[in-house]
Amino acid sequence: MRRVILIIIAIALAVGIYEVSRHRSGTSKPVSSPGNPAPEFSLTDLDGKPLRLADYQGKVVLLDFWATWCVPCRAEIPHFVDFQNQYREQGLQVVGISMDDDAKPVREFYQQFKMNYPVALGTDKVAAAYGGILGLPITFLIGRDGRIAAKYVGETQMPVVEAEVKALLQAK
Repeated sequence: MRRVILIIIAIALAVGIYEVSRHRSGTSKPVSSPGNPAPEFSLTDLDGKPLRLADYQGKVVLLDFWATWCVPCRAEIPHFVDFQNQYREQGLQVVGISMDDDAKPVREFYQQFKMNYPVALGTDKVAAAYGGILGLPITFLIGRDGRIAAKYVGETQMPVVEAEVKALLQAK
């Protein structure tokens, strides 16, 4: 009987610690939540050039975390290529962050899909800054003010994304 009571106390203590840690930040939203500033990052693109979020200040950024082996990612990327073509002059910049382990398949994919926007290999640090990339694809829309306007987890409905892109482009 004493052992059962100790187990119940241990479980209650663990649940209590979990709940306190979950709510310790009060009402603040996770960094990757809409309305918060987009975390800065600095990576190297597939051409060896620096790729920094700060370079796109004042633009609407569609930031796509993806991988070559991800089936929904493969379905979305042609749409992102079209968005880059269609809305570039209005201030849209698509940026891809591949979560592949090696650049070779990413380069091949980049050429095969005729990607027209910068792509870099992601790092654990960048993934953590955006709330952890636990599944793919994850796409963020970042407004001209540098704040996250939307976060899409999993394959997105392109009409929804396009409508949000258009609204962000119109907000100057």
